[in-house]
Amino acid sequence: MQRSNDRILTTHTGSLPRPPGLTKLYARRARGEVVDTAEIEQAGHAALQGIVPKQIEAGIDIGNNGEQQREGFFLHVRHRMTGFGGTWKRWPRADVERYPVFKQAMEQQNAAREMVSSFAPPKVIGEIRYTGAAEATRECADFRDVLRARAAAGRSGFMEAFLTAPSPGIVVAAIRNEYYDTEDAYLAAVGRALQVEYEAISAQGFLLQLDCPDLALEHHISFQDRPESDFLDFVERVVATINEALRNIPRDRVRMHVCWGNYEGPHDRDVPLATILPLIARMNVGALVLPFANPRHAHEVQCLEGRAIADDQIVVAGVIDSLTNFVEHPEVVAERIERVARTLGDPSRVIAGTDCGFDTSAGAGRVAEDVVWAKLAALSEGARIASRRLFQAG
Repeated sequence: MQRSNDRILTTHTGSLPRPPGLTKLYARRARGEVVDTAEIEQAGHAALQGIVPKQIEAGIDIGNNGEQQREGFFLHVRHRMTGFGGTWKRWPRADVERYPVFKQAMEQQNAAREMVSSFAPPKVIGEIRYTGAAEATRECADFRDVLRARAAAGRSGFMEAFLTAPSPGIVVAAIRNEYYDTEDAYLAAVGRALQVEYEAISAQGFLLQLDCPDLALEHHISFQDRPESDFLDFVERVVATINEALRNIPRDRVRMHVCWGNYEGPHDRDVPLATILPLIARMNVGALVLPFANPRHAHEVQCLEGRAIADDQIVVAGVIDSLTNFVEHPEVVAERIERVARTLGDPSRVIAGTDCGFDTSAGAGRVAEDVVWAKLAALSEGARIASRRLFQAG
């Protein structure tokens, strides 16, 4: 895993805007309509080819495939695993429920959009087995082919590339269990299945990013009416499951993203980072991808003081808000980067990133596509400013 040895490197959290046509195909399939598989694959591959140069033009050092060939950051598992069927409506967000006027406005906005909802997932009704190894390998190969084609043409590329995969915890929390006797049995089955995907990504030479919103988000969804101790027990069990699934992958080839949900809302029921950090830092990963740009969690940079995380772990700091169409001023970005660097005491352990993805489920993104690229350009410029101050001062 690359470090910011002589300048602050840039990355993002995974999902990037999908073309409207591809989004419509994903949304139609999610509604149960018959959609030609070849048409989706062709549109997804075309979107992949377009998303790589856009990242490089914006100045992204560590990029990915933008999750173009998936309908969402975790919902694609229903096409790669057995055992899923039907649908159910996820528990509501505790913070949104406190504000009925806001809730109504949010529901109206979502109803008017062509999107794949992560709050209407399937249920588990049979044995979980991973049957999508070929699909996972093809996704990796398609990304590799695009990168190789650029290199062969003498065009610039990424310094390093990553691909994402979901935490078993978000699958277990979002996809209701109607088959396994216990949650632990369900969690273990999903962990074993996802291990196949994790190892497929790593075997292709990509960094693996684990998307683990469950380790924060589920506090105010699945566990909103339960003692905090129950939620922390869930976090511990998920971390242990992930560590088992990562047993064949070097620690420094994995980074882990945690957030409180990629939606614009009050977020005043979010669990504090200080409460969960001691648990999530036990995950056998080389980097933690954390959101520090949004107004609810920006102050939690202070949680990194001292020995909060291991000396060999780095922080991909969210310094760009993925939910607002404000384009951050590069000086603001630089200040945020410098604050994280001062807190850790070592700028080489800081990579500048985004709070979350820009389109975590197809069509769900709130930031206009042209603004996304402006925000990522501001990220790169802010990283250059911070680099001059952190590496060249004096």
